[in-house]
Amino acid sequence: MKLSRWSRVTLLGITVLTLLFLYLPLVVVARLSFNPQKSVAWPGWTGFTTSWWGKAWEAEGPREALINSCKVAFASMVVALVLGSLAAFALTRFRFFGKNAVSFLLVLPIALPGIVTGIALQNTFSRTIDLGLFSFKVGFGFHSLIMAHATFCVVVAYNNVVARLRRSSPNLLEASADLGAHGSQTFRFITFPLVRSALVAGGILAFALSFDEIVVTTFTAGSGFETLPIWIFSNFSRPNNVPLVNVMATFVMLVSIPLAWLAQRLSDGGDDA
Repeated sequence: MKLSRWSRVTLLGITVLTLLFLYLPLVVVARLSFNPQKSVAWPGWTGFTTSWWGKAWEAEGPREALINSCKVAFASMVVALVLGSLAAFALTRFRFFGKNAVSFLLVLPIALPGIVTGIALQNTFSRTIDLGLFSFKVGFGFHSLIMAHATFCVVVAYNNVVARLRRSSPNLLEASADLGAHGSQTFRFITFPLVRSALVAGGILAFALSFDEIVVTTFTAGSGFETLPIWIFSNFSRPNNVPLVNVMATFVMLVSIPLAWLAQRLSDGGDDA
């Protein structure tokens, strides 16, 4: 259907306004990270300096929080890729009773509000679980954050692999078996190359999703472990640390945006294949 000139102009205007609404605040934060004054007023710019970036790198708090976020994001990504990929292969290749229910349960964590997931996980980690022969308590810290973040990162890995497997022909496995290849050879030379870009894209998205998560982290980190989003949230109300907060927020954008772009390019490349 061909749109009129007025319709095209209206849609273009709405698109531009939407993009400005989404990205103008990010540009303001990035500009404030180079502002010599300790101010969050806009425009309120009195010059240009990179001194805050050097101070943010030298400060122990944001540096440690950044390292913690990277550790948690990487570990959560690995767990999510393993569990999400295995679940995707099982639900795509086999038929069994309750298959739709299992698929629904796998994608449900990403649909639930983060505060609901956080409260549920906090109650679970803080309780002593009695299994009869022995009992244990998960507690809070690095390990609890990995388990908490993996609950919603699994969805990203699962969806990417499932989408790729559904687009591939099931006859490829039968053809490989007819040619004498056993299961490991089929996976190495056929299945894995088909899902490789989906795994990388899912891993990138899982890492980015875990890296800037704050709601679930607030309930499951405990008092002795601080990630970068928690540090930003805790220090934004402290006037002396506002410039450092702007710097770290800008750094998060510099990390997240290229990762999202790369994941999209990998997914698009897989579709073309």
